Amino acid sequence: MRSPRLLEIDRQDPAALRVELLRDLAAFPAVVAPKYFYDALGSSLFAAITRLPEYYPTRTEAAIFTRHIDEIAAQLPSGLTLVDIGAGNCEKAARLLVPFKVRSYVAVDISVDFLGDSLARLQLQHPELPILGVGTDFSRRLLLPAEAGDGERLLFYPGSSIGNFAPAQALDFLRQLHQAAQGGGLLIGVDLLKPVAVLEAAYDDPLGVTAAFNRNLLLHLNHLIGSDFALADWRHVAFFDAPQSRIEMHLEARRSVKVHWPGGQRAFVAGERIHTENSYKWRAEDFTAFLGDAGFSGIRCWTDERGWFAVFLGQAQRS
Repeated sequence: MRSPRLLEIDRQDPAALRVELLRDLAAFPAVVAPKYFYDALGSSLFAAITRLPEYYPTRTEAAIFTRHIDEIAAQLPSGLTLVDIGAGNCEKAARLLVPFKVRSYVAVDISVDFLGDSLARLQLQHPELPILGVGTDFSRRLLLPAEAGDGERLLFYPGSSIGNFAPAQALDFLRQLHQAAQGGGLLIGVDLLKPVAVLEAAYDDPLGVTAAFNRNLLLHLNHLIGSDFALADWRHVAFFDAPQSRIEMHLEARRSVKVHWPGGQRAFVAGERIHTENSYKWRAEDFTAFLGDAGFSGIRCWTDERGWFAVFLGQAQRS
C-alpha cells in the first residue's frame, strides 16, 4: 500500500502573521479572517456543522452529485488529477475518485495536522492511489508544488467556500484556479439565494455547534498571539445582509472587556463586534457569467429541485 505524501509550502512567517492579526484586531470594527477558524478543533467542529439538519449546503450538494454524477463524469477525461481545494476531511472528494476515474489526488488545506489524518484514512480506502497533501494558505495565493504533476487537472472547490470571498476577491481567486487547472477544469459548489429564515438557521443552529465553531476562533487567537480572550465574554451573532447578499458572522462582546496580548491590548465595549466571516449567496445566472469573466468556458450547471444550491463545471482550455 502507498503512503500519502504531505508537503507544507508557503508557511506564513509567525511574526508577519502576528502583525496581520494585531492590525485587524485594532481596526474599527475589528475583523479576523475566516481562515483562522481552521485549527485542528475548528476543522473538527466544521465537520460536525456539515452534519446538522439546519446546514443544508452539504447534503444538498451531495444530493446533486448523487443524481448527476454520471452526467458530470461524462464531461471529464479519464485519468485526471483531482485537486481538492480546502479538502478538510476529504469526504466529498472521496465520493468522486471512482466515478471520475481519478489517476491521482491532491488535497490542499490550511490545517496541515487535520489534513494529514484525513489523508491517512483515505489511503486505507484507496491503497494504490497516489495521494499528495499540500498545506498552504490558498486564500492569500494558490500555490501548487511541482509534485502535484503537470497533467490535466480537475480543481474541486465544493461546499460554497467561494462565498467567503467578496466578489472582487472571488474573481481574482477564480482566475488563479483557471491558471492552476492547466487546461483542465473546475468543479465548484455555490450556495444560491433562498428564504432568509433558511439561510440564518444554517449559520445559527439551535444546538450551538456553529457558535462553538465561531468562538473557538478566540482560542486559536490566544494560541497564535498570546491574547487572553475569554469565551464567556463573547457570543455568536449571524444574520443575512440583504443589500450585500451575504450572511455575516460576528463575535459580540457580552460586556465591556479588555483583551491583552504581549506588548498591547484592546478594549471592547458591550455590544461591540469582531467580524469573522462573510458568506455571499448567488443567483445561478450571475455566477455563470462570473465564471466566464474568470476565463472559463463550456460552463454547465446542476441544481437541486428547490434551486437552493448549484454545482458548476467550467473548462479552462489553454489559449
